[in-house]
Amino acid sequence: MFLRRMKAELPTPDQALPGRPIAMPIGDRHEVLGSSLKGPFPEGARVAVFGMGCFWGAERLFWPLPGVLTTSVGYAGGVTQNPTYEEVCSGRTGHAEVVQVVYDPARISYEDLLKVFWENHDPTQGMRQGNDVGTQYRSAIYVTGDDQLAAAQASRDAFAPIVARAGKGEITTEIDRLGDYYFAEDHHQQYLAPTKNPGGYCNHGPNGMTCPVGVAKTA
Repeated sequence: MFLRRMKAELPTPDQALPGRPIAMPIGDRHEVLGSSLKGPFPEGARVAVFGMGCFWGAERLFWPLPGVLTTSVGYAGGVTQNPTYEEVCSGRTGHAEVVQVVYDPARISYEDLLKVFWENHDPTQGMRQGNDVGTQYRSAIYVTGDDQLAAAQASRDAFAPIVARAGKGEITTEIDRLGDYYFAEDHHQQYLAPTKNPGGYCNHGPNGMTCPVGVAKTA
């Protein structure tokens, strides 16, 4: 019963697992793009972080986009230092599974990334995404600047009436400033790359709703 409750509610700092001071060892080459996962990144590059449920399929949505320099999967929004996948899945670290997107804002806008985020998962499900249940699967946007915060909030407000007209509930997406981002284990990186697991599990795809932000703005 305690574990089930923890999976539905974020743990307080005194409930969270302690973690460890040593970062997760991972390789530095993107399996698809061939770019660096950890940087340093080109001058002017920006970082965006999104939680859309299971991070395997979410990452695959972003790496083909023109202007995206690299992507990785990891954990954000929690308490435990350098958590493992198993610890995150226990519900006792407070983290969401997230995708870190490093992009060139001269080639792709943050609003374009937000459009991909909103249109490819269900942002109304609270601590779950489809059949994946737990705090790690919550919808989340972690911003790295005031401009991203304003854009994320504006996109949520613009999308909310469209979600309501589709018969969905209230948007539950967490929007907050990015704290620590911890890389997930190496085998999770680009999990659905053709060279790794081309037929692997993925529950992401168009949700049938159009968010009025990005290059294809609608009225």
